[in-house]
Amino acid sequence: MISHPSRHCTVELQALPSRIGQVRRIVSAQLRYWHLDPLIDRAALGVTELLTNVHRHAKPDKTCTVEIELVLDRLKVSVRDHDPRLPVVGSIEDADTLATCGRGLAMVAAVSESWGVRPDGESGKVVWFTLPTTTSTSARANSARPPRRKVVEKPAHRFTEAEQPVDLRRPEHAPARSAVAG
Repeated sequence: MISHPSRHCTVELQALPSRIGQVRRIVSAQLRYWHLDPLIDRAALGVTELLTNVHRHAKPDKTCTVEIELVLDRLKVSVRDHDPRLPVVGSIEDADTLATCGRGLAMVAAVSESWGVRPDGESGKVVWFTLPTTTSTSARANSARPPRRKVVEKPAHRFTEAEQPVDLRRPEHAPARSAVAG
């Protein structure tokens, strides 16, 4: 018996730059709906990298399916495309430090708990990654933030008694002052 039901969301799209931003927003909204806000940044980054790979490398077309699934204490994000070629993962150490591409799967590996790729029949593949949803996730997210400052309660200042009583009905005259220099 499963104590928590699985949750599932699927989006089919053309992996074009304008659609990648839309899918990021869909994934973020779905995770907010599932109350998984601490996972939004890492899931959005991971799905962006996977969709960018489809846009750059998939042949014959850019059609793909993004799937997010929550089962027990794991969020699984996967991208299925119609190109049977499996990605080649380069080493971060071998990459040019000024290169603007070639680090996508390394970034996915860095932000996720696990990731992988599997053939999908003869005409495609699925690239996936998982994120933990347990308290270790919130502890890890909190450890990246600076510690909160402690609020020190100070006693309120009390007004001192006026030496002479003040008549509030009759204002005292004060010299005129201007806020404009000159």
